[in-house]
Amino acid sequence: MNAPIRWGLLSTARINRRLIPAIRSSRRSRLAAVASRSKDSADAYAKEWGIPLAFGSYEEMLSSDAIDAVYISLPNHLHAEWSIRALQAGKHVLCEKPFALNTQEVDRMLQAGLASGCVLMEAFMYRCHPQTRTVLQWVGSGRLGEVRDVFGVFTFKQSGGEDYRLNPAQGGGSLWDVGVYPISFAQAVYGSAPKKVFGKADLSPSGVDLTFRGLMEYPGGRTAQFLASFALPFHTRMSLFGTQGQIEIERPFIGMENTGYFSFTNAAGETQKVSYPQKELYLCEVEEMESAILEGKPTEVTLPQTRDHIRTVEALLASARAGQPVELA
Repeated sequence: MNAPIRWGLLSTARINRRLIPAIRSSRRSRLAAVASRSKDSADAYAKEWGIPLAFGSYEEMLSSDAIDAVYISLPNHLHAEWSIRALQAGKHVLCEKPFALNTQEVDRMLQAGLASGCVLMEAFMYRCHPQTRTVLQWVGSGRLGEVRDVFGVFTFKQSGGEDYRLNPAQGGGSLWDVGVYPISFAQAVYGSAPKKVFGKADLSPSGVDLTFRGLMEYPGGRTAQFLASFALPFHTRMSLFGTQGQIEIERPFIGMENTGYFSFTNAAGETQKVSYPQKELYLCEVEEMESAILEGKPTEVTLPQTRDHIRTVEALLASARAGQPVELA
């Protein structure tokens, strides 16, 4: 197909506010439509954001010839269903994290993607950003020696209310919402899913994890630990510990545009700030999709990696319920 890619927003979720300007700032994409569960809601949203087309149902937008790709920002429990429907309708799909809530859903999504020939990618925007790419290049170059330990934090205070993040039936909980970020970062560093995990959850009255602590063991005795929480003040950080050096990232997942560097400390204890090209965070994943759709390039977040994200979370949740380590199949 030729540029521009015509995007449709499948839902009026708040996260759309980040993707809308990213789509509009790219010369190879155009924001064409939004779909909601009612025509009135879709019309109001389209008017607010200056979107040309408004559809009163998700099905109506997916059947339209005016759309090439969709961004799925629905609550977690609906990601698999509507990704599959979009793929079956011949639309490329950028699906918000978490991709799905179990590996069975992932496998159905992958099968639908393969049958459709369309691009399907999990929306881990930070993975497409120059900061993350530079960190992984440093890891791959051996500047840190062998990375033996990784530690990640992503926390913020959840205000409560009717937010789906607090509803277990909708895939709520801090692990699915923010814990997946350090999990995916550790996987990118180590190049595989862990072989064994141990998880501990502090549960809300509704049964979702307000705070989740995880320990993951990788081949060769390497480890990763993370803290995810809705009960603690906002904080993000990733630390990578290697035999020849250490990397500290103050804003690994969001806000890296405001720092412009990460810190590297060598074996002699000397610290330097490593800069990277500045780029708008969400534009990075839009351009990643454009390259895949228009040029056939592989996506930064691959589907095998995505499947490993989900089965790692499944194992961590099972461990927290059982109170003992769980090995990944």
